[in-house]
Amino acid sequence: MKRLLAAFLLPLLVTGCAVGPNYKRPPVTAPDQVRGQIGSAEAASLADKAWWEIFGDETLRSLIDESLAKGYDVRIAAARVEEARANAGIARADFFPQIQYSAQWSRSRQSGAAFGISNIPPLNLHDVNLGLSWEIDLWGRIRRASEAALAQYLGTAEARRGVMLSLVSEVATQYFELRELDLLLEIAKRTADAYQGTYDLFRRRFEVGEASGLETASAEALLSNVAGQVPLIESQIVAQENAICLLLGRNPGPIPRGAVLTDQLLPPEIPPGIPSDLLQRRPDLRQAEQQLVAANASVGVAMANFFPTISLTGAFGGVSPEVSDLFTAGKTWSIAAGLVGPLFQGLRLRNQYDARVAQWEQAKLQYEQAVTSAFGEVSSALIAHQKLAEAETQQARTVTAYREAVRLSNDRYLAGLASYLDVLQAEQLLFPAENTLAQTRFSRLANFVALYRVLGGGWNIENPVWSRPAGAGGS
Repeated sequence: MKRLLAAFLLPLLVTGCAVGPNYKRPPVTAPDQVRGQIGSAEAASLADKAWWEIFGDETLRSLIDESLAKGYDVRIAAARVEEARANAGIARADFFPQIQYSAQWSRSRQSGAAFGISNIPPLNLHDVNLGLSWEIDLWGRIRRASEAALAQYLGTAEARRGVMLSLVSEVATQYFELRELDLLLEIAKRTADAYQGTYDLFRRRFEVGEASGLETASAEALLSNVAGQVPLIESQIVAQENAICLLLGRNPGPIPRGAVLTDQLLPPEIPPGIPSDLLQRRPDLRQAEQQLVAANASVGVAMANFFPTISLTGAFGGVSPEVSDLFTAGKTWSIAAGLVGPLFQGLRLRNQYDARVAQWEQAKLQYEQAVTSAFGEVSSALIAHQKLAEAETQQARTVTAYREAVRLSNDRYLAGLASYLDVLQAEQLLFPAENTLAQTRFSRLANFVALYRVLGGGWNIENPVWSRPAGAGGS
């Protein structure tokens, strides 16, 4: 009988195939050149560099190191990967026979009144069994389910890389924003000191009758307006430091500083690389494709449910009043093969299949949408990189011109050739111009970080925790 069973099952195992469509990446049209790209596409993209080769501030690099090692988001993402890996193992376990054991002891006595017996002794019964069950994956249901679980695992791993890339970008952006606030505070304090000197001068001149009350009051109002900005900016700095501490996974506290905002390095041109390579670099696109793979495999599972399930079951054990006789006189065994298939399900299986196909269509469209959106994000960041550089150049000219206007108006006022209103007007224009210049510089740095992120920066770093190699720091 064993030989006949083996002869029956072997052809099934050999010829068995996984029903349902095999995965093929849907065709996407990549542009020959990203809009906003200068020159021809290059194989060497900014994204090919590790983050420690991108940012020149060693303090920022150490903060990123700490965030990747201790940040909550990375640790949560790592736990999700472990969960997905375990779920993939659960699905893969169905490939193998499932063996269980059981043991039971009982003591009983029946009444002998019905048989005219007055005294029946108690009966001890020992029962030990090993059971085996195995589903023959003839139609590939288990294979497709395992394929879907594996794709979910790989997608979660890509999501983890996406979290790490986002964390690197977020820490860098928050750090640059902190340095912007530091610069705004320095501008406010410097301007307040200058206004304090002007106010003191006019107050002394007013006391001896050489200046009008209008001039003195105007100088005091200008001083108070700027001085009031100082505590507000200081409050924003503390809030920004606390936000960075959260990214680092530490309690609120001060954040060390490196280079000032205006000394942060920015490359004049950024090579985005070959547009089609973006599909391999960005972790969110790779995650979206794995979700599409999982949806495609789920269609195969739904299709396999239309076919019968073939399973093997077996048992071996012993039942005996004495433990010593369990596997001798009390030995028992059994083996069976079964086939169970759907006959009438009220269109349940058909609707399940239609639902999985619809889910696959959604995943396909979401993948195509993500790819199209990625090209748009790169294009927007490239153009912003160019335009913000032009804007900073023009804003720097504005600040230089206003500083010269303040100097000339002061000289003309002291020479008696102009009123203080001319000085007041020039100083009122200089302060917001300097703030705008600082904000434009921050926007350039933030856009540079965003461009590195949308290009999938650091995609080829093999270390799963993105740990910077020894000696990679320094600037």
